[in-house]
Amino acid sequence: MATSSNIEWTEATWNPVTGCTKISDGCKHCYAATMAKRLHAMGNPRYTNGFNITLHPDLIETPLKWKKPRRIFVNSMSDMFHKDIPLEFIKRVFETMEKASWHTFQVLTKRSEYLIEIAPHLPWPPNVWMGVSVENEKVMYRIDDLRKVPANVRFLSCEPLIGPLEKLNLTDIHWVIAGGESGPGARPMEANWVRSIRNQCQQQQVAFFFKQWGGVQKHRTGRILDDRTYDEYPTSQQDYVQV
Repeated sequence: MATSSNIEWTEATWNPVTGCTKISDGCKHCYAATMAKRLHAMGNPRYTNGFNITLHPDLIETPLKWKKPRRIFVNSMSDMFHKDIPLEFIKRVFETMEKASWHTFQVLTKRSEYLIEIAPHLPWPPNVWMGVSVENEKVMYRIDDLRKVPANVRFLSCEPLIGPLEKLNLTDIHWVIAGGESGPGARPMEANWVRSIRNQCQQQQVAFFFKQWGGVQKHRTGRILDDRTYDEYPTSQQDYVQV
């Protein structure tokens, strides 16, 4: 459950927890649920429970064995702040991230209310980037919740982007990822939605990463926006770098 990744904005995934439940519009075509169903059918022992929340304590210290620094997406097959995950287990995951200071850990949640509830009980070393998913205007409150978290880097994942996001307040936000939904039944994303997010990032000096146009076959649509790729990453709370 710790592998290299094809996700454009990270280098590896680490899944000490698998499984989740749907809570908002962005979950409708959850890629992780689809993958878990496939892995369960294949007899993968990590998915004996299908997509139900399953803890994998034997994987908690895996990043400590990786000596080469890398960006690691934490729980790509779950949500670290699902209420069915015990706080003590979450603390152990954060302790590993703190120990593995040579890596950068990217944690993403849709459960911002629980995030801010337990954030005071967790260590927040500078190598832990904390993000929230913002797929449409209904969940923009997650941005305000994220601002309350003492992470060194805070980011938004606007994917799948299924509606416009105007009047974004990016104060104390350091990175924004945008991308369209992909796979069977993918909902369309309008180009102007992406341009608006890019422009707002530029106006507010926030790093912008365009992941994909998406669609049923995302490899056909690519990730070029207005004749270029956007591969910006945050370098600190004040700066961003174009890669």
